[in-house]
Amino acid sequence: MDLTSEVGLRLLFSPVSSNIVVRTACCTVGTVLPVYSTFKAIENNDQNEQQKWLLYWTVYGSFSVAEVFADKILSWFPLYYHAKFAFLVWLQLPSANGAKHLYMSHLRPFLLRHQARLDQILEFVYNEMGKFISAHQSEINFVRALFVKLMASVNQIVWNLIHPVQGQPNRSIEGPRQVDSDAGSDGED
Repeated sequence: MDLTSEVGLRLLFSPVSSNIVVRTACCTVGTVLPVYSTFKAIENNDQNEQQKWLLYWTVYGSFSVAEVFADKILSWFPLYYHAKFAFLVWLQLPSANGAKHLYMSHLRPFLLRHQARLDQILEFVYNEMGKFISAHQSEINFVRALFVKLMASVNQIVWNLIHPVQGQPNRSIEGPRQVDSDAGSDGED
């Protein structure tokens, strides 16, 4: 095994020093790679891949909702993020077909059993969101305008950092430039 692989494995499996590495790996494997794979499935109009990634996102979303409530407790268990990483890989592996298995055996039966109640809840939530947006339209427009101005300012700052203007020194420290008195008298002679 070469040195880079050994270092990578040591970082990944060292529970004390690598929590940040494993959490980053979970984020990458759980979202970044699937986002790109979903993009490819959509752009290639591949129905089988689209179905595969819809199943993945359904299972991943359900897992994420459960994790929001359980993460503070589960994260204290040794190697939790390592197990999460392995779970996310298992969900995506074509040989394991983990997302399809979990969807068909657990998630689909649960959703079918509670579909009528979930539809009622979603309809209520959508109606309340519509009412909220209608009632707070002026505040939403204000925040939107503020956000656009903020993004324009950030964009200008970044542009100025990337493309500095040459030949215009910053005079805030130096003070105003001294006018040479000889320069005006040379033209009069």
